[in-house]
Amino acid sequence: MTSSYERFAAVYDELMQDVPYDQYVNWVKSHAPSEQYPNLLDVGCGTGTLSLLFHQQGYTVSGVDLSEDMLAVANERLQAANVVLPLYAMSMDELEGFSDIDVVTIPIDSINYLPDSKMVVETLKRIYSSLREGGQLFFDVHSLFKMDVIFMESPFTYDDGEITYIWYTEHGEFEHSVYHQMTFFVKDEKTGLFERFDEEHLQRSFSIDTYVKWLTEIGFSKVVVTADWIEQSPTIESERIFIRAVK
Repeated sequence: MTSSYERFAAVYDELMQDVPYDQYVNWVKSHAPSEQYPNLLDVGCGTGTLSLLFHQQGYTVSGVDLSEDMLAVANERLQAANVVLPLYAMSMDELEGFSDIDVVTIPIDSINYLPDSKMVVETLKRIYSSLREGGQLFFDVHSLFKMDVIFMESPFTYDDGEITYIWYTEHGEFEHSVYHQMTFFVKDEKTGLFERFDEEHLQRSFSIDTYVKWLTEIGFSKVVVTADWIEQSPTIESERIFIRAVK
């Protein structure tokens, strides 16, 4: 993962326009309605899109993200909506200071940015400790099919007249990991010229059985796995895996 998200944070929302955030909120609401599960911790909250949506659905929300640049964009979004939410800069595998939380979310493959299995397990342990009894964890990951097959179909390109990117991928050093190399050209509204910057990211995923094993060993009493934004069982070609775990 790149050490600086400053310029990437500025264009992130444009690149995520096709993400059905409302479906994510509905997934959480359907199993943990805000009336019974009011306190929600949004881990890997990024630019705050989901944090704001959860707030608007009645949850008391706190946001956590590693990137201070992402959190700065999130704060601007919240200010524009006249909403004040606590935002914390910390790595998810170093999560601390939270207790008796009703709901924890790790949305939009954020946990895939942890390259080490020990970091993933530590994150899940810390979330377990932060949840109340009966509290729930919601997160999603890239499937192994997406990591090993779909991502290897690069290069991918995008051009909307304001932002252009060329996105190359290759297998990372770990099994089921992907190294992303992205070159962006972003139009300056004042000059009409395009600024170039480059991003490098590493993502890694694990099998469904591995995630379930970790969650069960940590102590979660119930683990439910679905796929691709619909509450149906994953198939061999599912691209995004959704996992819900109850403490």
